[in-house]
Amino acid sequence: MEIKKLTDSDIEIKKIYQSSDVNAPELPPAGTFPFTRGIQPDMYRGKLWTMRQYAGFSTAEESNKRYHYLLGQGVSGLSVAFDLPTQIGYDSDHALSEGEVGKVGVAIDSIEDMQRLFAGIALENVSTSMTINASGYILLALYVALAKQQGADLTKISGTIQNDILKEYAARGTYIYPPKPSMRIITDIFEWCGNEVPKWNTISISGYHIREAGSTAVQEVAFTLSNGKAYVKAALDKGLNINEFSKRLSFFFNAHNNLFEEIAKFRAARKMWAQIMKSLGATDPKAMMLRFHTQTGGSTLTAQQPLNNISRVSIQTLAAVLGGTQSLHTNGYDEALNLPTEEAARIALRTQQIVAFESGVADTVDPLAGSYFIENLTETIENKAWEIIAQIDAMGGSVSAIEAGFIQNEIAASAYKYQKDIEDGSKIIVGVNKFTIEEKPHVASFKIDDSIRNIQSERLAALRSNRNNDAFVNSIKALKQAATDGSNIMPHVLYAVEQKCTLGEIATALGEVFGEYNG
Repeated sequence: MEIKKLTDSDIEIKKIYQSSDVNAPELPPAGTFPFTRGIQPDMYRGKLWTMRQYAGFSTAEESNKRYHYLLGQGVSGLSVAFDLPTQIGYDSDHALSEGEVGKVGVAIDSIEDMQRLFAGIALENVSTSMTINASGYILLALYVALAKQQGADLTKISGTIQNDILKEYAARGTYIYPPKPSMRIITDIFEWCGNEVPKWNTISISGYHIREAGSTAVQEVAFTLSNGKAYVKAALDKGLNINEFSKRLSFFFNAHNNLFEEIAKFRAARKMWAQIMKSLGATDPKAMMLRFHTQTGGSTLTAQQPLNNISRVSIQTLAAVLGGTQSLHTNGYDEALNLPTEEAARIALRTQQIVAFESGVADTVDPLAGSYFIENLTETIENKAWEIIAQIDAMGGSVSAIEAGFIQNEIAASAYKYQKDIEDGSKIIVGVNKFTIEEKPHVASFKIDDSIRNIQSERLAALRSNRNNDAFVNSIKALKQAATDGSNIMPHVLYAVEQKCTLGEIATALGEVFGEYNG
């Protein structure tokens, strides 16, 4: 009896596919609705994807050195990782920050840290992605304040803040405020950026962390697009123009090892988002385009035989590129063990460059289009994702589904099944449950010590003693008033960071108005 072949989403794979397995008519070309084949008519023949390397650790100075190194190695955009206290709105000297400062990203407490982080880098000339959510509004204000200090033309400043709070409630946990005020902050950002920094991507709606938490590829698409719908509806309720703000929405997806399922996932997501936006009232084709960044799968990396991860990242890179990504970060082979070393970061970047310049996959648009298998798999993922979205819609949308625990429970069940399959051997992970070897215990080759907190605390003390206290008090008061009366908070956040208010002080001030969310 032949064993069934299944994708990671439990989609059964036939032995062979024929024309009868494809129901869709001839697809429109890339650059036209519904953008299944890509959002640009010439895709990578016109411009390669942006090659990013996600980096941030220790102090701003240390991260700045890595950014200059990566720019020298050929990255075309920066991607900033922030430490956990920064992500959840604590200054480095807060009691709850102990043991976490500078560990999983860079510690940013104030405008002075932002100056150190981008020293020698002209913000007008670089695209910067910042993986930050609950405190994203503060980091955006710090970035804009620094750009102003540099004398930059704010209409030329480009980049992205992740700013996707719904996936924090569902999968990741770095939230600060309850859902409703968090959604209000996001729509304030949409409105303010449209007027002040029009090239800035105001949100990166993230399936990445949903997948890292254990979802399937189908769930990643469904939950991410459902969250996207919630943000669009919130913006419409605020009275924003869908054909304007939607052009600055972007998405962030994961790339795992099942090559063809991942390619089909990206194609299906583009088609579905175009249809969602059209149904919500978008008429401008650019407002219907799903533009996305991809990161290779962190949860797929193994501590066992870590050099095998180079092969995994190569497969995932191909999946992202063949699926039509606009931006890509490739993980270092050693990231299951420690922060990536310079060697690992360089190899990860070289993987992108080899695919771009040596493989030939970027030479034509959507090179796997027309494959009976790919078209069938794209349609299957689409249909299964629509079924999940219909369930969420019946609950009242993503916010209600998260409050009911539906999305969290579905991800947990998927994660449990995946781990169970690994443990019983039905899912093979090379070097983990098959083809294992004896290995020496690993000693982390790149780690951050706890002295960083002392450095940051001393800097905070100096900043607070030297700033204009009246300006500090008045800026916090104005911010809280705006939060209370419904005014857009962003001009007040920008003014506050310019008066040297710290990230923690601003986050706490809004918490006094909005409250804190405890899950």
